[in-house]
Amino acid sequence: MNSTGFIFDLDGVIVDTAKYHYLAWKKLANELGFEFTKEQNELFKGVSRKRCLEILLDIGNITATQEQFDTWMVEKNIDYLAYIEKMDASEILPDVPKILQFLKDKNIPIALGSASKNAKPILEKVNLLHYFDAIVDGNNVTKAKPDPEVFLIAAKQLGISANNCVVFEDAKAGIQAANAANMVSIGIGDSSILTAAKYNFKNFTEIDFSFLKTLLS
Repeated sequence: MNSTGFIFDLDGVIVDTAKYHYLAWKKLANELGFEFTKEQNELFKGVSRKRCLEILLDIGNITATQEQFDTWMVEKNIDYLAYIEKMDASEILPDVPKILQFLKDKNIPIALGSASKNAKPILEKVNLLHYFDAIVDGNNVTKAKPDPEVFLIAAKQLGISANNCVVFEDAKAGIQAANAANMVSIGIGDSSILTAAKYNFKNFTEIDFSFLKTLLS
């Protein structure tokens, strides 16, 4: 039997850090004199910080010098880090530890594949770091999702071929990246948005062990 590797995105899959990103971007938008709504925040899902700031400035119709741009990028991250500093295990999304424990008990290789540059400290804060055999985040990749780079590096670090990997994602770009890497894509969240996913679940409470076993066989 071929070994199967499991790769998890972080934001919106394991923990809901999306709300903190939103609050930090909203704070910056307000400082710059305009509103930033939760609907507009949807555009930021699975997107790099640099690209997010470009979109934000477009929304506010603001032109910035390179120096201002760099300053705002840093400022946003400082605000975001202040929010995640307070995180604990209560922030883990429902049934995530149950799934991770099931895979761990079966010695299944597990990786994180995230655009976040703060993935490791977040996993430490919520006490899940020990489940992961590989962490691939914004510090290891040059291309953002929908480019499959993050997942291909994760597969390589797990020592598993790409087509034997399963990816859990909550963003459209992440599902596209998993499909481009020839991996089994599982959408966590709104199935009407994640239409390209091979399987869809609202959250991990809908995933049972028998489903995981079919992925392993």
